[in-house]
Amino acid sequence: MHPIDISEESGVRYLHFGSDWVQGAMRIRKPDALELSYTREMMAGLLLRPPPWPRRVLLIGLGAGSIAKFIHRHLPDACTTVIEILPEVHAVARQCFKLPDEDARLRVVIGDGAAFVAEDRNQWDLIVVDGFDANARAGALAALPFYAACRARLSQKGVVAVNLFGQLRGFKTQLQRLQKAFDGRVLALPEVESGNVVALAVAGDPVAVGQAALRERAAELKAATGLDLAPTLRRLEKNGGLPAGLLQR
Repeated sequence: MHPIDISEESGVRYLHFGSDWVQGAMRIRKPDALELSYTREMMAGLLLRPPPWPRRVLLIGLGAGSIAKFIHRHLPDACTTVIEILPEVHAVARQCFKLPDEDARLRVVIGDGAAFVAEDRNQWDLIVVDGFDANARAGALAALPFYAACRARLSQKGVVAVNLFGQLRGFKTQLQRLQKAFDGRVLALPEVESGNVVALAVAGDPVAVGQAALRERAAELKAATGLDLAPTLRRLEKNGGLPAGLLQR
């Protein structure tokens, strides 16, 4: 267990695990917004499936609670379960980052994320994996058995969003494991400034969304929630992620 540190700069509160690595952030005047660029891209699955998807969400790793708060406020049809291995992180998220109390739509379980997925028998529409230690290592959350277990737990329209760190030595191996577990049905978004790479993996029903539909969904999402994924789409287009104007997986 590393120390949990809180810092503030320019109206933003940051969470650290005893190092300079940022484990979460909250703009104090907008506590339910997604402050970090990679957390915004973790929600890019909302462009792949039309609402009211997702209804059942599993978050592996709580951090500052940014994604849990966003879903709880802006996706009223979604019920979220969060798995966090450290009770201290849950306490800090509530005390310092305005994580709401648990209710019928939000549940926090203290436990090991990999073990939970291996033993769970529920079906989830969206699984978000964002678990690192103080040295930016994901441990069992980067292993092929974990990714295979995630796939087994997805609904017919299921999507997994994984936060990877492109600057780590094992990044390519981790992405290859995800590709293997999902038979290549993986979209790795272009790396953001912090070095994070968000990968979206799908199972069940195929995804085939045209460029115009993606832009329309992004505009609707921004109007409804404030989340702006238009920059993500522009980066995808620039990097060849939409061949023939189509996102298909």
